[in-house]
Amino acid sequence: MTDIFKEYAIEVVKARGHKNITGKHKTTFEITRDTYLTPKGDCIIGVSADKALSHFSEKFKNIIRNDDSILIIILESGNYSDIVLAHGSKSLTYASDQKIIVRKSTYIDDATACIRSTKAAIDIDRRLINVLKNPNAELRAIFIALRLHKIDSIYEFIGSIIENFPQTNNIPYTS
Repeated sequence: MTDIFKEYAIEVVKARGHKNITGKHKTTFEITRDTYLTPKGDCIIGVSADKALSHFSEKFKNIIRNDDSILIIILESGNYSDIVLAHGSKSLTYASDQKIIVRKSTYIDDATACIRSTKAAIDIDRRLINVLKNPNAELRAIFIALRLHKIDSIYEFIGSIIENFPQTNNIPYTS
């Protein structure tokens, strides 16, 4: 099998929970280096982050700044996790030294990590959001940037697995 990924890079961001986390925003979610959160910050799911977009590696930034890149985000705290998928863009700057914003829309500013996300704060597993309401909770956000050879490669890869899967005709069916 061929490697379908041209490039990939991983960044891990650690942040804290906060009593004012509600996770109710319908178009974005945010992780911030700020230590405070007002009740109006309904997109914020983590505070006191150990890094923001400007601190991500150049390799990561170079990968995500392509229209054929995708971003997988794994959010973990306590016994709960959630996965978010999104798209990169050649217009991303990764200039913010305070924020990481994931957007469902295509709007881009210096704090935008990705666009066309599958989830905003309101869509994140409520059990995870409830854990993050505790100021002692730690959020671990794993960002995986991937650049595909071409968008159809993922389907070709899955197809090749199916085609090359060993035949099981000689294995008796058991229920």
